[in-house]
Amino acid sequence: LTGTHVGCEHGVCGACTIIVDGAAVRSCLMLAVQAEGTELLTVEGLSEGDQLGPLQSAFRKHHALQCGFCTPGVLMTAHALLNEEPNADATRVREVISGNLCRCTGYIGIVNAVLEARADYQKDEQGA
Repeated sequence: LTGTHVGCEHGVCGACTIIVDGAAVRSCLMLAVQAEGTELLTVEGLSEGDQLGPLQSAFRKHHALQCGFCTPGVLMTAHALLNEEPNADATRVREVISGNLCRCTGYIGIVNAVLEARADYQKDEQGA
């Protein structure tokens, strides 16, 4: 799996964010042995084969990436947020993704994409 990027190696930039037991975690701060017995999700797990997942599709639609380096970490952070808070508003989205540094996009497309993807996470919550 090559989606997870090492950025700052200090847990500051968010490029290495993965989901561990349902929570967004900076993988650069974990030892491999800490992953034993946990449920891990990386950006590759957001899609179904060649089919993009709803959050990834919204990122594509809203041009929420440019160079793509930070994108896997932002996607994982947003995925964790929407799983916990599928009704998160724009202020909450901005607050949560503020820990993911992006030098290209200016975040507007990212926020819009996350807001659009909420509907799919709300469906999951309702069991539809």
